[in-house]
Amino acid sequence: MDNERIVVTGMGVTSAIGNNVEENFSALQQSKSGIGKIEILETVHQDHFPVGEIKMSNEALAEYLKLPDFHYFTRAALLGAYAAKQALQQANIEEIDFQTGFVNGTSVGGMDVTEKLYHKYKENPSNFPFIEAQHPGFTTNKIADYLGINGVVTTISTACSSGANAVMMGAKLLKQNRLKRVLVGATDCLSKFTLNGFHSLRILSPDLCQPFDQHRKGLNLGEAAGYLVLETEEDAKKRNQPILAYLEGYANANDAHHQTASSATGEGSFLAMQQALNNANLNPKQIDYINAHGTATPNNDLSEGTAIQRLFQETPTLSSTKAFTGHTLAAAGAIEAVFSILSLQYQCVFPNLNFQTKMEDLNFSPHNSFQKQEVNYVLSNSFGFGGNCSSLIFSKAL
Repeated sequence: MDNERIVVTGMGVTSAIGNNVEENFSALQQSKSGIGKIEILETVHQDHFPVGEIKMSNEALAEYLKLPDFHYFTRAALLGAYAAKQALQQANIEEIDFQTGFVNGTSVGGMDVTEKLYHKYKENPSNFPFIEAQHPGFTTNKIADYLGINGVVTTISTACSSGANAVMMGAKLLKQNRLKRVLVGATDCLSKFTLNGFHSLRILSPDLCQPFDQHRKGLNLGEAAGYLVLETEEDAKKRNQPILAYLEGYANANDAHHQTASSATGEGSFLAMQQALNNANLNPKQIDYINAHGTATPNNDLSEGTAIQRLFQETPTLSSTKAFTGHTLAAAGAIEAVFSILSLQYQCVFPNLNFQTKMEDLNFSPHNSFQKQEVNYVLSNSFGFGGNCSSLIFSKAL
C-alpha cells in the first residue's frame, strides 16, 4: 500500500468568505476579504480588532443541520458538521461503515461555550453536558455522531498545524490499509479565550493584516471549518468517483524553539517543506505555487520567508490567503488545503491581499493579484505553536 496514490474525492468548507466551496472560490477570485468587525462573538474587543467571522448564528447552523433543541453542539462542532457534510456529499459517501474514518483537528474545541458557563454550571443541570466540551475530543465526537462515523475517530490538536496534520494522519491510515476512506480536516471558532490570548502575545493587528509586508502589524483571527475525503486512487476508480486532486507528499517537523514563536532560521519550516518534497519525490523547481502560512506577524513571516529562501533557489509564486479569512488556527491547514486544490482545478493563483512594501530581509514579494497560470503542484504550509510545522503537497487530477 505504500506506493498507492492518495486522492481527494470530496471537499467542504465554511469560512468568512463563504459557506461552501463555490462561494469561497468566488471570493478568492474577486479579491473579496471576509475580515471585518466582530458581530457574533461577545467581547470587550468588539471595536478593537477585525476578525474573519462567519456571519451565521449557532441557531441558524443548528437549523440547517436539523438538530434537536437540546443538541449540545458547540460552535466549532456546528461549523465542523456543516463543512464535513459537504465533503461527504461531494464524494458520494452515502453509507458510512467501519471502513470510513474521521481525523479531526481543533484547538479551541468547545471553549466558546465553557468560557461562558464557567461560573454557571451549578445553576442549571442542563449545563452539565458541556463540562466535557472543554476537551477537543468532544467536538470531534459530536461531529462523528452526527455523520454516523463509528470506526476510527480521533482528534489532533497541534495548534495551527492541526488541520494539515489531520490530512497527513488520514493518508497514513489509508497507506497502512486501516481504512478504505477517511474524512480529514479541522474546525475552530472564535472565542474570548483565543482573542484575549493572542492579544496578550501582542500579535493581533488593529488593522487588516498584511502578510509578508515590511510594515505588517500582526494577524487577524478567524473561524472556519474545512474537510477533505481521502481514499486510494484504486478505490476511487472502482466507485467511478471523480478525482479532485492527488495528495503527493507531506511532512511534519518540529524545531522545538519556543512555545509560541518560530525560530529565526525557520529550521522547522525548512525541514517540513524539504521532507514533504522528498516524500513526494519532487524537487523544489517543480512547485508552481506556495500557499504560505503567512500569518502577518513579524516573527512568522520572517521565519517562513527565510526557510523558503533557503530551500528554493527561485521562489515560486507565493501568497497567503489569511488576509481573506483571518488566521483560523486549527482550521487553517484544512481550508488552505481546499484553496490549494482549487488552485489546481482552476489553474490559478490567489492574491496576497493588502501587500504594499517588500520585506527588507527577504528577496521575494508575495503575489498580489488573482492570476491564471499553469499549476501542477502546490505546496501548502501550516506552522503551529511549539514549533510544530507541517507541509502538504497536492497535484492536479489527471
